Amino acid sequence: MEQKKSTKMAAKLLQRLRPATLKEPQGPGPPEEPPEIAELVDDTEGISVRLSGTLSLSEDSLGSEESDGTDNNLVEELNQGTLLTQQLREMWSNSQRRTKPIKLTFEVTEANVVRDVHTKYVVYTIFVLQSGKFDPSPAYISCRYSDLERLKRRLRTLYPDEMSDVSFPRKRLHRNFTSETIAKRSRAFEQFLCHVSSMPSLRWSPHFVGFFYLKETQKAQQLTRTGLYNIALPLWTNIWRLQDKLCPLEPSTHRLLVLAGLVACHQEMDTLVEAQMYSEQAVGLLKEVMDANCPWLMPFLNAHIQLSWRVGKDKRDSEAALQKLQEAGHTTQNVPSLKEVLVRETVNLSV
Repeated sequence: MEQKKSTKMAAKLLQRLRPATLKEPQGPGPPEEPPEIAELVDDTEGISVRLSGTLSLSEDSLGSEESDGTDNNLVEELNQGTLLTQQLREMWSNSQRRTKPIKLTFEVTEANVVRDVHTKYVVYTIFVLQSGKFDPSPAYISCRYSDLERLKRRLRTLYPDEMSDVSFPRKRLHRNFTSETIAKRSRAFEQFLCHVSSMPSLRWSPHFVGFFYLKETQKAQQLTRTGLYNIALPLWTNIWRLQDKLCPLEPSTHRLLVLAGLVACHQEMDTLVEAQMYSEQAVGLLKEVMDANCPWLMPFLNAHIQLSWRVGKDKRDSEAALQKLQEAGHTTQNVPSLKEVLVRETVNLSV
């Protein structure tokens, strides 16, 4: 297929964007400037290489119907491993320009050219991982250049001071689908996201965290409403992993909604052990506030009691919490089910 053309040129470019000079500096001072800065400067407006991520593309993951003269005879096997954590930490610790620790790493793992009836665009798959250690549950997003640019404009409007030094690859009128452009943009997107996530005021911004999972949450919610639990479940699982990396552990509406989606889907698919596990996590978050006016509290308590009974787990704490609410004058009758609350809840940027 035309969209599955070989990407030998991208592989060759990747080797140039991953120089062998990235090693510990000899003696004091910042590490030697990698040669890729000269290649990135045209498209990235001077994004700091000290905030760089890594580009990992498979040979079939880039496609272009407009090769613009790309040499298809260049054959280079892409390295399937990641540079990532150790080199990033070394560059960061030795950098004298910035001292903000990077806790998240972003990797573009695929970039696919898509053509529909009216337009042609590139979809980038970006993995989100915890830095500094092995991440057993990486999460990912799929987005276009326009999605990331919209995020950049929104953050610059809301946080002009924090975003003043954050660069972004500019638009191009031509050669948008060459392997060279796609490879450079992929690297620049990693740098952009690493830079933004390194600043707490931006990292915890509803617009930043919402960018990663808001649309997917709405999609998963709609699939759950229509009973397509087997399709919705992988979405809920990935969203939960994204939230686990991006958001603080607190009983926010978004986290509780995702937990409700996980419980509802697992329960409908008769994987009750998993459903009970997620209901227990939700009850643990809710116990920190125990607000009877929270629409999630009683549905989660009821779900946890029922699921714990079915899988043989301890349910006494939830029963005691429900009893206290009853003694305080709150009705525990005709409480909507967890799925009913999930279906009617509105997803917005308020986290």
